[in-house]
Amino acid sequence: MKILKFALFALVVFSLNVSCSKDKDDEVPPPAVVKNEINDFIWTAMNFAYLYKADIPNLADNRFATDEAYTNYINGYSVPEEFFESLIYQREVVDRFSFITSDYVALEQQFQGVFKSNGLESNFYYQPGSNSKVFGVIRLVLNDSEASAAGLKRGQVFNAIDGVPMTVDNFNTLLNQETYTLNFATYNDNGTSTPDDDFLESTSETATLTKKPYTENPVHTTKVLDINGSKIGYLMYTSFTSNFDPQLNEAFGEFKTEGVQHLVLDLRYNGGGSVNTASLLASMITGQFNGQVFSKLVWNENLQSENTSYTFKSSAPGGVGTINSLNLDKVYVLTTSRTASASELIINGLSAYIDVIQIGDRTTGKSQASVTLYDSDNFSKQNANPSHKYAIQPLVAVSVNKDDERVPPNGFLSDMEQFRMREAVNNLGILGDASEPFLAKAIANITGSGRPFPTVDQNLIPLKDHVDTKLLDNEMYIDILDHLPAFQNLR
Repeated sequence: MKILKFALFALVVFSLNVSCSKDKDDEVPPPAVVKNEINDFIWTAMNFAYLYKADIPNLADNRFATDEAYTNYINGYSVPEEFFESLIYQREVVDRFSFITSDYVALEQQFQGVFKSNGLESNFYYQPGSNSKVFGVIRLVLNDSEASAAGLKRGQVFNAIDGVPMTVDNFNTLLNQETYTLNFATYNDNGTSTPDDDFLESTSETATLTKKPYTENPVHTTKVLDINGSKIGYLMYTSFTSNFDPQLNEAFGEFKTEGVQHLVLDLRYNGGGSVNTASLLASMITGQFNGQVFSKLVWNENLQSENTSYTFKSSAPGGVGTINSLNLDKVYVLTTSRTASASELIINGLSAYIDVIQIGDRTTGKSQASVTLYDSDNFSKQNANPSHKYAIQPLVAVSVNKDDERVPPNGFLSDMEQFRMREAVNNLGILGDASEPFLAKAIANITGSGRPFPTVDQNLIPLKDHVDTKLLDNEMYIDILDHLPAFQNLR
């Protein structure tokens, strides 16, 4: 029986019992059993940091009595991805978000807002009356991208790729190509408010797009609207990317200069990102709570010393400097089912201090944070194993607000029915325009005017399977460099 320190195994050592009656040169040592080094890294990292370690028997500190038993176990999986998946707790119910990558360089680039894209983000739906035919609606065209250069616009509809009609079985494959041609269509609501009798009509219009390395500035759209004497700031923010914290602060500087009294924060397509950036954004929205707890992260039983509080701040490093704060006591947040993680952290953290008016659909429901772990002595990138580029991004902590409240597992949905909305495929509107349905709903509440809008159940439900989802969607991540002391000399 061997003693485990944080259950991280040392190298297997074989001792040879040599008989005095035999010459050592006549002995043939048994072949050494070599551990699968990638699986060894996966197990040790998950055993140490995984949030749900206590719920996975194979991650228990006393699971293996000998090195041999452990080696046989990890060598039983030839595919690292399959081994990682075997250690996930209730994939469909609890941990929907931990993942493994065979290329941590690409992962790091995405954390910095760099990824391969043609600049097109779309929603996908079943065609009315069909359970197999699919069509897409452009929801977002990234700035300075291939799609924007091609003149594509939010709200355009397409029903075929390279002339091949899209179906539920082929649309992911068709859109996963480096280069493809969109075949556009028009959506006809047949003059009624329900989608039952709607139909699509193909057109001759096409657009060919190629995916290229792209760096996304998540500050996608900012506007200041002066409506009936009310200065309303609008921000479409697409990702909590720390590299662009200065640009985010600059946007709030403009809001402050313009005398913005109300803020509409559009997180409809924001799948999350840096916890640090979320705390900075919360500080920009407010400003009157400096030093108080915005959010707390609680780790597993191995790492209770790493439990962290993120506070409201008046300044920040990394080129941010003094934070431009609006000192608001109310914020309007626009959401869809794609709103996740750090976006939900904004709702959860701020709602303990100010009024958060949610307008839109139910959010994803993710309160856990993850961290990138590499195959090195302390799981940081420094001195990472040069023989492979595998890294894991497991859930390691759960986020709560100052009152210890978590994001509901089924996400946030407004308590007020009049604010529950789902995007209409034939009326997405222009981002930042006062007539765009979601923004118009916020403006109506701010100014006291009223206008009816479809409820959440009157529009088509987007398919959950969409090819253009970024790897980091639904992520709320922290930097291992902030926690290295707890990870020193572990292996």
